[in-house]
Amino acid sequence: MTILQSILLGIIQGLTEFIPVSSSAHLVITPYLLGWDIPDRVEFIFDVLVQLGTLVAVVIYFWKDLISIVRAFLTGIINKKPFEDPNARLGWFLILATIPAVLAGALLKKIVEQAFTSAIATALFLLVTAAFLITAERYGRKIKELDRLTWLDALIAGFFQAFALFPGVSRSGSTISGGMLRGLDRPAAARFSFLMSVPVMIGAGGLAIVDLIQLPDYLGQTIPLLTGFISSAVAGYLSIRWLLSFLSRRSLYGFAGYCILLSITVLIVVLIRSAG
Repeated sequence: MTILQSILLGIIQGLTEFIPVSSSAHLVITPYLLGWDIPDRVEFIFDVLVQLGTLVAVVIYFWKDLISIVRAFLTGIINKKPFEDPNARLGWFLILATIPAVLAGALLKKIVEQAFTSAIATALFLLVTAAFLITAERYGRKIKELDRLTWLDALIAGFFQAFALFPGVSRSGSTISGGMLRGLDRPAAARFSFLMSVPVMIGAGGLAIVDLIQLPDYLGQTIPLLTGFISSAVAGYLSIRWLLSFLSRRSLYGFAGYCILLSITVLIVVLIRSAG
């Protein structure tokens, strides 16, 4: 992987991690369309590691919220009143929402890695993202703010997050959809979705680092990974700011349309290349 490739893919990761159009799909489709020959194992590890850049972005953006949640969470445990403070409850809800993705990741790791090498599978999973977004807009009541979140809301959003293990299923798109289907309004669903990403990204990044160290030439990938990390962090921060503002005024239908269009485009390219 070259530095130019890592910078471009890092920017794409940062922009599309939080915008509900699937960062994983773009990280699979971009090398395919541009004809880049990146080793599958290196590509998979890079795809996961650049999420650490977007992790930095979400931590910086929600720094005050995260500090309040952690402080209230620990205080609640110490005082033996773990659910009394709203921020403490939110902390527990974030843990609860993470469990489905962790279990699914452990059970489906090999299948997910194989899916990351398939442009066709990625294109089809983009249609799943589009279906989630359309369903959420059509049937979500969009009346609840984040302080009215329940444990069941968090768990269901967590199940939606598990779908995002597959390339093409947007993590933000699926979790925002899950929140909206539980009655959250768009900004509240997006806010919870972004906070949910923190523990998942920490876990995924840690596993990717272990995989990276096991590569025989992992030191040679340090510079590309570093440049990808920085570019994804900057782009991720900007995309969070933009999306939260956008969702306070606009619907998800445009993102669903984009996913459908991209999916059709990729399938056409696959057919043309297969025929050739």
